Amino acid sequence: MKTLIKNATVVLPNETLSTSILIEDTKIADIDPASQVTVDKVVDASGLHLLPGVIDDQVHFREPGLTHKEDLYTATRACAKGGVTTFLEMPNTNPNTVTQEALEAKLALAAGKCLVNYGFYIGATPDNVEDLKHAHRTPGIKIFIGSSTGNLLVDAQDALERIFAETTLPACAHCEDESTVRANAERFAGTTDVHDHSRIRDHEAAIIATRRAIDLAKRHTHRFHVLHVSTGAETLLLAEHENLITAEVCPHHLFFNVDDYERLGSLVQMNPSIKTEEDNKQLWHALLDGLIQVIATDHAPHTLEEKRQPYPKSPSGLPAVENSLALMLNQVHRGLCTIEQVVRWMCDAPARVWDIVDKGRIAVGYDADLVLVDLNKAATIHNEEQETKSKWSPWDGESLTGWPVSTWVMGHQVFCNGVIDESRRGSEAIYDHARGGYWST
Repeated sequence: MKTLIKNATVVLPNETLSTSILIEDTKIADIDPASQVTVDKVVDASGLHLLPGVIDDQVHFREPGLTHKEDLYTATRACAKGGVTTFLEMPNTNPNTVTQEALEAKLALAAGKCLVNYGFYIGATPDNVEDLKHAHRTPGIKIFIGSSTGNLLVDAQDALERIFAETTLPACAHCEDESTVRANAERFAGTTDVHDHSRIRDHEAAIIATRRAIDLAKRHTHRFHVLHVSTGAETLLLAEHENLITAEVCPHHLFFNVDDYERLGSLVQMNPSIKTEEDNKQLWHALLDGLIQVIATDHAPHTLEEKRQPYPKSPSGLPAVENSLALMLNQVHRGLCTIEQVVRWMCDAPARVWDIVDKGRIAVGYDADLVLVDLNKAATIHNEEQETKSKWSPWDGESLTGWPVSTWVMGHQVFCNGVIDESRRGSEAIYDHARGGYWST
């Protein structure tokens, strides 16, 4: 099958130009092919921008064990609609993904259900270093340095030292200091005010844990990725990366702050918590300055009934995967960043951080994971139109300019103008951890 995407404004690794892209089967076969090339399908992309498919390196798709909130099928419908062609999913499902057997069970499940490409982290526990040392078919190790699900909390220093010293896979962590969170929770014991969530999971909890993790990574020369940076102060810790440290920020930490509790209540209750307007500004500057390399969603849906329980019964997390690209394209529309920067943050950098082979760029020989966007399309987010099983968004009612209109996964057009094609499944992401990651490619 040959498809010609014709007359698009194409965002290439080193330039943006008006050209055509030839897809042959699952690969990008040519850029600016000869005009007489014979194809099976022509897509006229005049007036539209063609980007690499988004790689979301932090999602919680809830399967197995929590599928009343989300599952791999509903979540990847949301991905297809939102221009996300590859996701990397976290290990805090039920059961936790902490062994090679559990990891491969998830991969087998995904092969039959996912409409986009997929990968799964293996989770660290206080006593599974041997599993982590021999893990494969995974982007890396996820460590919860802070409260989590099941046996995934790793807070003891000796256990953390072993993980960083004895394993070789890239690692990432949820960084909130457990002792700080617990002490704050005691101070606010009995509270029913969701505003207190950001006082319990405060700046200090995030800063202490991030500093601790970076110290471990540097002392053991272990590649490390800081997940969902939430404070401006943490960005100062990222300045001396020593070719080891990368980081990411989520849309909710860029766009929401403690003032939004008044309007949205527990719908914006997150771990790490949302912080201040000043933190929003500092995170944005860190992204523009290159201290933060990646934008990811931490898509973590719960039902509205669960989220609307009185605090602290309300769980932390929100859905974002189908709106993340549009949220950032809206920033392009507002003149706050460029389309090339969005591609770097959401497509290229995640592939390089996690050594994902042949993804994240529009280049000959790369996988044909692509998203066509209309930078002039204006639309409003509505809960009832969400593909996520939870059927809500904290951005409900918000109008954005700039939206995905077509998505290709391994050469197959999985989404086009509101219609999702379920006739093919995505593929397992492939990693080449020997090539050295973000700083060396």
